[in-house]
Amino acid sequence: MAVKHPLNIVKMKKMKEEGTALSMVTAYDYPTARLAEEAGVDMILVGDSLGNVVLGYDSTLPVTIDDMVYHTRSVVRGAGNTFVVADLPFMTYHGSIDETLRNVRRLMQEGHAHAVKMEGGKEISAAVETIVAAGVPVLGHIGLTPQSVNQIGGYRIQGKDEKDAQRLLEDAKALEKAGAFGVVLELVTEQVAAYITSQLSIPTIGIGAGRGVDGQVLVFHDIFQYASPYRAKKFVKTFGDAGTMIREGLAQYVKEVKERSFPDESHVFTADDHVVDNLYGRGREKVNNA
Repeated sequence: MAVKHPLNIVKMKKMKEEGTALSMVTAYDYPTARLAEEAGVDMILVGDSLGNVVLGYDSTLPVTIDDMVYHTRSVVRGAGNTFVVADLPFMTYHGSIDETLRNVRRLMQEGHAHAVKMEGGKEISAAVETIVAAGVPVLGHIGLTPQSVNQIGGYRIQGKDEKDAQRLLEDAKALEKAGAFGVVLELVTEQVAAYITSQLSIPTIGIGAGRGVDGQVLVFHDIFQYASPYRAKKFVKTFGDAGTMIREGLAQYVKEVKERSFPDESHVFTADDHVVDNLYGRGREKVNNA
């Protein structure tokens, strides 16, 4: 397998200029990250979506900075030659700038991330600018922002009217001006996402934002239906049904254990006859001398 060299933000911008699409996928642990790197993905996102798909929460809101540091560190160990972005979780960048920078420092120094991702537009642009000035690459995230799901009224498609489209464009430009190296557009209408993409010099990465963006990101567990029960999503394509395969495999394992057909002779280790004789012999002597 050829050695993979990680991207950097300069290369990403050049890919946008050349029309080369960026591929991004989420990962939350070492084996998934390793498989993603071997498959050739450009970037890995350690998303706070781990709250939904790994930790069993109903939303991303309970995810802590400790959770993100732990999972980011695991991912980086598995994908040492891939650009890894880690989410700043809910309310870790809305207080003082000192508190924000402490949380960023933890993701970078303890988690070994290459960049952080932040949800929001104009309202977080000052924080983005400060983080970038500190030497940390920032990926923006607008459109449907799961950390604000209670404020925006649920998981709604963004950019369906002119006012909303204008707001999204202004947010994207504010993030670009603040120094973000790219912007995630989530659940944004295709026409609006394409227009925003054309107005920015930095890459856009879509999730449910159509075909006119500079790259795509999907949640690993959605790509492989790795959930129970799995809820189909319009913007997701299934590339492999891992959930069914795992469920059926486990059911077969349980069946064979109950039937005592596993393990069979091919799965066991045997000792030399003299070892068994000596063990049993000593056992008999102890019994006879008792």
